[in-house]
Amino acid sequence: MSGLFGSLNASVSAMSAQSRSIEIAGKNLANVNNSSYARQRVIYGDRGTVITPDGAESLGLEALGVQQMRDALLDRQVMREGSLSAYYTTMQSGYQGAQAGLGQTVASASSTSSGNSSTDTGIGAALDDFFNSFQSLAANPTDTGQRQALVQGTSILTDRLQQANQNLTQTQSDLDARIGSDVTTANGLLSTIAGINAQIARFEVNNPGSAVDLRDQREAALEQLAAKVPVTVTDTTRGQIQVSVKDSGGNDVALVTDGAVTNALGYDGTNVTAGSPPVVLALASGSIQGALDARNGAVQTIIANLNSLSSQLVTSVNKAYGGSFFDPAGTTAGTIALASSVTPGNLQAGIGAAGDNSIATAIAQLANQKFSTAGSPPDAIDGTFATFYSGAVSNLGQALAGTNASVTNQTNIATIVQTQRDSVSGVNLDEEMANLMTYQRAFQASSRVFTTIDTLLDVVVNQLGK
Repeated sequence: MSGLFGSLNASVSAMSAQSRSIEIAGKNLANVNNSSYARQRVIYGDRGTVITPDGAESLGLEALGVQQMRDALLDRQVMREGSLSAYYTTMQSGYQGAQAGLGQTVASASSTSSGNSSTDTGIGAALDDFFNSFQSLAANPTDTGQRQALVQGTSILTDRLQQANQNLTQTQSDLDARIGSDVTTANGLLSTIAGINAQIARFEVNNPGSAVDLRDQREAALEQLAAKVPVTVTDTTRGQIQVSVKDSGGNDVALVTDGAVTNALGYDGTNVTAGSPPVVLALASGSIQGALDARNGAVQTIIANLNSLSSQLVTSVNKAYGGSFFDPAGTTAGTIALASSVTPGNLQAGIGAAGDNSIATAIAQLANQKFSTAGSPPDAIDGTFATFYSGAVSNLGQALAGTNASVTNQTNIATIVQTQRDSVSGVNLDEEMANLMTYQRAFQASSRVFTTIDTLLDVVVNQLGK
């Protein structure tokens, strides 16, 4: 009798274990499209052995728990590559905004000195038209139409410089706003991670590793955080973690320790900081650093170059004009303007009698003059106006092209690492369906054993005494 009852209990345990496996397989299938989910497996174990009058007897199969199929190394690699991907894509977005701000594609920088204003509406074409108008005025110093065209062309040039400066400055402001938004989002994620840490510690107090769904949620939050700032994750106690970043001195700054946010992120308009008093962080990747590098890098460089171009233009033209052709107070791209006193009627083509073209000729010749920042006194630009502007735009073009290449390369790397992790943690439909059938057959077999033993018990209890 004891043998039959023992076998009956063992079959019940086996059915319970297989039922748990069927449940987990169904859960895996339900999360096949959930990128934050790591597939799960039931861990089986023997319930133990007891000594009976008939000898040692097994207590049967038992579902000891549920295990996540995760590789910590691959998880960290996914975080690192995701952080780099966010860095490059944010820089790319910033440089694309700067390109749009110039009103022309940076790939066409070489065409800005061609003088073909009918196909180029950028600053380079307006600069060519400006000097060509003075050349035309020199050929016809008293022509009213030439004077009107020159004043109009000058206004077009100054308008384009001002608009480009406004657009580029707005690009920097947009990048600043993104940094602030990303810092706010990152601080929210830090609070989320700290809260999940606390929950894991409570759930796993007597059963380490059992809070698998909470661990999935934490991993997803960590990857979102890594897309903002590069973080280092260290295991602590009771399934919890510490999240930290590096400061400018290379030291670790803890952002989350177990169930508490120890230091929040901040942004002072120049640097990303953490803690109180604020410590400047050294970020090597993430969207926040990508926005900072784009704002302070090629975008700021093109703004500075346009300011230098405008300053040299105002200084050189006013000197050749013998007075204020451009407003002397406007020496930047954002402030350059035609002097209010200059009109088509009083525009000076020369300093002598009617027909003198000495001023117009001198200004027209500035188009071919080579300037040098190493001169004495130093000029604001190197080379001619056209070559300096072309070079400035080419620098932005090279920065954008380099970032585009980095985005493509990094996307490929991130995809490879993600694929490697999916091979470990991802849900495979075919595999789960096969497992589901296996667990179903095992449940049916255990059920058949249970039915057989029940029949034997019925015979022993109800029929042997008849």
